[in-house]
Amino acid sequence: MIELKNLTKQFDGFTAVDSINLTIQTGEFFGLLGPNGAGKTTTIGMLSTLLLPTAGEIYIDGERLTRNRTDIKRKISVITQEYSMRQDMTMDEIMEYQGRLYYMPRKEIRARTEELLTFCDLIQFRKRTVRKLSGGMKRKLMVCRALLTSPEILILDEPTAGMDALSRRQMWNLLHKLNEQDLTILLTTHYMEEAQSLCDRIAMMNHGRLEEVNTSSGFIEHLGQFTVDEMTSDGIKSHYFHRRKDALAYLDKMEGRFTLRETTLEDVFVERSGKHLT
Repeated sequence: MIELKNLTKQFDGFTAVDSINLTIQTGEFFGLLGPNGAGKTTTIGMLSTLLLPTAGEIYIDGERLTRNRTDIKRKISVITQEYSMRQDMTMDEIMEYQGRLYYMPRKEIRARTEELLTFCDLIQFRKRTVRKLSGGMKRKLMVCRALLTSPEILILDEPTAGMDALSRRQMWNLLHKLNEQDLTILLTTHYMEEAQSLCDRIAMMNHGRLEEVNTSSGFIEHLGQFTVDEMTSDGIKSHYFHRRKDALAYLDKMEGRFTLRETTLEDVFVERSGKHLT
């Protein structure tokens, strides 16, 4: 279990994260969403101990997380937005180097490498250097590296950024399989479809504050499950309805160009933040 208690981070008087209180259950797939500058990456920075809180505390399974609690930190692996692997190293070498950093026995490193590269459909490319891998393969290798030490919590900061549609869906399938093995996953993403399909619950952040925690269906139901898009001279204006028959009745009364569709998570964030997140 992850607990954030009054978690706050300030930079030169600017409050990037503002007194967040949040609990993430063991085995939960949790999404942390919001526009740029909402405080998502700063929150992850504190969870990884790369940043120290200005105020507040983080607890992992009831134990307070600090930089010198290596026993707790071993439970957490973080996958950042940026590729952080040497281009001239092979997959096997990347995994071995990571294992040595954690003083893992060589036999265990080899066994875990075989298991993880197979699980991620990378085993046939194990002798290929990083520079020769596709973007999707690099992302999956970063997942393998993060899982080498058998963490209990996996934190992903926009793991599918820049991926094509096929690679993104392959990553979704991989993360779903990992979560089925009771791995707790915390995800930040700008792809609303990704959050809607993967996450058990979602926290919406804006201006450093935690605005609401809900399921994707809960967010959508609150706004209205059906959307009528009106094509105007100023662009698209959306109208939301809780019942399909109300949306159809609205359409019958109106003239012009309209489209009826199901409401998505992106609609929720557009209405709340005024910004398209994808």
